[in-house]
Amino acid sequence: MAVGSRTIGMIRLAVLGSTGSIGVSALEVVAAHPDRLAVIGLAAGGNVATMQAQVARVRPKAVAMATRAATQDVQAGLPAAVRQGIETWASGREGLVAIATHPDVDVVLCACSGTEALEAVLAAIEAGKRIALANKEVLVMAGALVMAAARARGVDVLPVDSEHNAIHQCLAGHPQAHVRRLVLTASGGPFRSTPVEALASVTAADALSHPTWKMGRKITIDSATMMNKGLEVIEAHWLFDMPADRIDVVIHPQSVVHSMVEFTDGSMLAQLGVTDMKLPIQYAFTYPERWASPVPRLDWRQGLDLRFENADPGRFPCLRLAYDALRQGGAAPVVLNAANEIAVASFLGGHVPFTAIAATVADVLADASGQALDTASLAAIREVDAWARRRATTRLGTVESAGRGIIA
Repeated sequence: MAVGSRTIGMIRLAVLGSTGSIGVSALEVVAAHPDRLAVIGLAAGGNVATMQAQVARVRPKAVAMATRAATQDVQAGLPAAVRQGIETWASGREGLVAIATHPDVDVVLCACSGTEALEAVLAAIEAGKRIALANKEVLVMAGALVMAAARARGVDVLPVDSEHNAIHQCLAGHPQAHVRRLVLTASGGPFRSTPVEALASVTAADALSHPTWKMGRKITIDSATMMNKGLEVIEAHWLFDMPADRIDVVIHPQSVVHSMVEFTDGSMLAQLGVTDMKLPIQYAFTYPERWASPVPRLDWRQGLDLRFENADPGRFPCLRLAYDALRQGGAAPVVLNAANEIAVASFLGGHVPFTAIAATVADVLADASGQALDTASLAAIREVDAWARRRATTRLGTVESAGRGIIA
């Protein structure tokens, strides 16, 4: 049965970042539920071939790419019959906003990397769309603005990160007054047992060899430094209104327990599952309902080896820096995120050693402590972000010059 353009019971989606790993998994979830999920809009960066294949498969009404040229390339490579079904072609940040606010969309999956989708998320909230958030930077940069807007509009912000999704599930039905602490689990990445003194010589290929998850390049490096977990601590603060001192991180190499909640009576709830992002994606789409999912089940008969270790701040200084930034508040999380993005890109480009990532973030945070940096508006946040990126680029240039001929 249909009312206007909407089929009763059908959840209509916009996928921002559709050609990345989360976006691809999201479309697999859609394919598993063709009678209950529909794609209205797709947005991506520059992967034209993948976008063309996705458009031909799901037949959205709106498509956006990072640049006008990429959008035109997608159009040019599609059969006329497919092109005719697309009502909106767009590009850039304006394109993300157009996809996120399309009138037929119910749920916006934000799976873009970096900060490009910040305006789109805020616009979607204003338009009353549910947000399925797979992007840490949105809340790290503008958590106060985003969550205040969501509360004002009565909009759900459902986490897609497996850790925050697990906590959301564990918290269901429990008042915050009953919660003692949140416990985020971390795989420990590829360098969990690497001697600390050897970290300066690890390569990008080493860091990209994640033992558990298949992810994008930037987030995989963040996992190796555990900045990823530090950003998740900041994200958890905004999602669950929990102070830094009540958010813990524990290394769990098996990645079966996705996170835990400890309650005031001492009991703990944990969410367990296979390492497949389709499960938290589907949960965010369908909450509060639970549907059969296209993921394998844990096989208890084979036994589960569940081990937990402390996260050593000496091995993972980025985690400590993230806690420091959260406690400091204000512009510090914005600076942390921006400096880290620049440092990670420099490391991936082979210009600086792995250890320069944490060192650069620490230096730029120290520089920021003496600045009057405003974060009261989105424009101000963008200015802080640009300032931190310039500062990090300058510092990394010094590191690169000092190490030229040594860094592989």
